[in-house]
Order: sequence, then C-alpha cells, then structure tokens
Amino acid sequence: MKTSVLVVGGGLAGTSAALFLAWRGVDVVLVEKHPGSSLHPRAVGFNARVGELLRAVGLEGELPVSRMTKGFGVRRVRAESLVGKKYDETFWTPPAQLSDIEYSPSKGVGVAQDKMEPLLRDKARELGADIRMSTRMLEFSQDGDGVTAVVQGDGEPYEIHADYLIAADGHRSPIREQLGITRTGRGFMHTSRSVLFRAPLQEYLKDGIGQFVIDDVGFLTTYGDGRWVLMLDDREYAEPELRQKIVQAIGRDDLEIEIITTGRWTISAGVADQFSQGRIFLAGDAAHTLPPSRGGFGANVGIEDAHNLAWKLAAVINGESRPSLLDTYDAERRPVATLCHQQIFARNDGHNRDGEPEDAPLIDNNAMHYGVLYRSDAVLGAGPELPRAQLPEQWNGQPGTRAPHVWIEPGKSTLDLFQRGWVLVADHPQWEEAAAGLNVHYERVERLDVFGLSAKGASLVRPDGYVAWRSTDLPDDPTGTLKSAFSSSSAGTR
Repeated sequence: MKTSVLVVGGGLAGTSAALFLAWRGVDVVLVEKHPGSSLHPRAVGFNARVGELLRAVGLEGELPVSRMTKGFGVRRVRAESLVGKKYDETFWTPPAQLSDIEYSPSKGVGVAQDKMEPLLRDKARELGADIRMSTRMLEFSQDGDGVTAVVQGDGEPYEIHADYLIAADGHRSPIREQLGITRTGRGFMHTSRSVLFRAPLQEYLKDGIGQFVIDDVGFLTTYGDGRWVLMLDDREYAEPELRQKIVQAIGRDDLEIEIITTGRWTISAGVADQFSQGRIFLAGDAAHTLPPSRGGFGANVGIEDAHNLAWKLAAVINGESRPSLLDTYDAERRPVATLCHQQIFARNDGHNRDGEPEDAPLIDNNAMHYGVLYRSDAVLGAGPELPRAQLPEQWNGQPGTRAPHVWIEPGKSTLDLFQRGWVLVADHPQWEEAAAGLNVHYERVERLDVFGLSAKGASLVRPDGYVAWRSTDLPDDPTGTLKSAFSSSSAGTR
C-alpha cells in the first residue's frame, strides 16, 4: 500500500503527528506495536501551549481543565509522610514576577497520558488517519523516492511505501539506532521501580501540594484522578512489601489501597545529534529523552515536534513548498530540545543527584512554554544575537517567536486566526492588496502593538502560528516586499 506519511509509534508524539497531518488533509498511516496505551499513566499535566494546538484542531473543548493551571498539584515538599510533618518546599524555578498579562486563550490539560492518547487517536481517526494498533514495523529502507517499511499485524507481513516516515518509536528508537544517529546529553542516570495504586487521598491535596519526597521511602505523586504513583529504589518488591511502602508513604494504615500495576523505569537524558536523515524524521522521545520535570518538557515538547513537522510535510506534499523547507525542522526543534535538557538540570528538580547541576541561568517557565525562538531559513530576522527564550511581552512579535495572544472579540483570540495557512496581520489597504496575489490570507487586526508594529506595519504568520517576517512600517513597495518574504520563508530558503 502507499501513503504520504508513515508514522511509527503510537505514543503522544506519534499520535499527535497523525492528528495534525490528518487535520491538514495529508494521507497518513500510523503503526503501533501495542494494542493500546500503557497501564502506566506516565505524563500528566499538558501545558497551555499544547492546549492551543488542540484548540485549533477542535479537541480542546473535549478535555478537562488542568488543576495545574492555578499551580495546584505542582508544588513539591519533603515530608515524613503524606499526612505527616512537611519540611522544606523544593522550588524548581525562580519566583515569577507578578503580572496581569494573559499569555494564552487556552488552559493546561489535566489528563494522564493513558487517557490522553485514546482521545488523540479517536480524533485522528475522525479526521481520516489510518491508525493500526498491534502492528509492528519489521524493517525499513529509504531511497530518493520514499521509504518502504515491512509491517505485520495479525496476519502476514506486508509493505507500506510512504513519501516520508516519522520515527516516534520511543527513547530506545530502533529507527534512530539503524540510521546511526548519536545522542548528546547526560545519558543514563538511574533506574527506579514504581507502584501505581488507587486510594482515597484527595483531602491531602487541598493545600496545592501534589508531589512528596518521603523520607526513607521514595517519591509520591498524584495523577489527580484517584491514582497515585510511588517511585522506589531499583530492586524486587513482593506485594506485601509494596503495601507496606505505600502505607509508610501515606502515613495511614486504615485506607483501602488498590494496587493497579508496577513498573521499572530507566531515567536517562539525551538529544539526538540530528532530527532527520533523508526522508525520515525523529519526533518525541526518539529525538530527545527528557526526564520527567515540573516544566513538563518531555511530553509537551514531543507534541510540539509533531506540530512543527506536520505543517511542513503538508506544504511539501501538497506542492506548496520546496523540500528544502523540511530542513528547518531540525534547525528549529533541536535547539529547543537542547535548551529543555539544559533547563531540567539547571533547576533543582530532583535529577541533580545523578551529577552536578547545569551552570546556566534559569529561564521563566512562561518563556519556555510561549517564548522559545526559532532560527532557520523559514524565519527572516532572527539573528544569533537574540536570546533562545524570553517572555512573549519581551519579544513583542519578534520573527521566530509564537504570534502573541490578545482577545480581538469575546471568545476569539488572535491565535484563532492562525494554523490553517499563511496569514498576513495588518490594518492597511496596501497590505491587503499585497496579500491578494499570494497564497496568504489577510487578517485585519487593530491591536498591532502586540506584534511590535506601527499602524502601517504587517506581520507574516506561518501555518504553525509562528511569525516568519514582519515590516514594522509600510515600505515603498509592499507587494514586492511581501512577495519576497513569503517566497523565502515558505520555501525554507533565503
């Protein structure tokens, strides 16, 4: 069979890639070796930037609002037990300055990974993605015309020929290994055991603390749905001992405890030294293994990988852009992953027991979520002198950054204008005339100040909602200037 894009791996990054591609009308097949999501919830608490991406594809309204949005559950303390004495609180980022700026029309998503993945799968299928669970990729090869994969489900092996392949096959990534792509980072850190259990402990979350470093036991945290996980040292535990550890961590022995499952986890950190090779692209954990952190970098960054790559693949497959645009995926997303790796180890987030802290300035979490800078040939005017991330109000519409949010009418944000295609934001008839001859939609916006523009300026926003170029004022030749900027940024070449 043939398809435009084959996605290998049905975790968060792979399923998101299938969703975003299908939403853009791209023929996509996803294969996943497991029949469904893992029993372990793993990630929980997706940030508001991911909420924005799901808002665009019509999924945000179906998801619960996160308890993380008001800081509930993300505080961490040392404690003798859940119900016992609390010691010092662990702060993982400098206290943010009080601000009345609203960064996003969306909120965080408070759902565990094992609940999120089926929601993404169902939406992807609804939009036309062909998702094949219990289907394993046996081998693959690529040439100048595409990628050929041999896969097997319940029956005989068969071939799938795709124009492109997205490897979202996890942190061990057989595809990355076969391609010979190396990784840079902390590497192996430690191995932990876990026990996932259910217990009626909601009353102990009222003060906003949801993460507990329990003396002489381990790390206890909640998924906000009645399920808790206790992380322990790496050794074998019989069920009676697990129950004893849970009781010790809680500090009560009079509650009904249901053990759901156990696990063994290898904690490591690394970023692939290249995110693509030929027609194959790495995404999610295959591209970057980022340990669990209260910045939520692992899962959120993987979903954003998929979003960045989807519009570029769609543009190339549909003949709107040259294949050189795909080179900007590595140029834009790999520095973000590297920065996240740095920030995890610069923060006091529980990982520094495995080595010295990273000697780097801490970046505000809002800057990491909404203010990372893309430098690539698909951006005009993002020079090396600029910081890698800062708050949106500091960027003020700088090319290479996410377009700023401001309400333009009740319930409608500037961000709702973007993500379907190229958009020119302006409030002048000459810019409207300039956009008319291009594959660019003109949007009249009065609040040009948040884009760093004068009343006669204009910003060109990419299909992923990032600013590709701007003219702070009206040039002598608006049509020629816009045409040149659009030609360069949409093709990924200068």
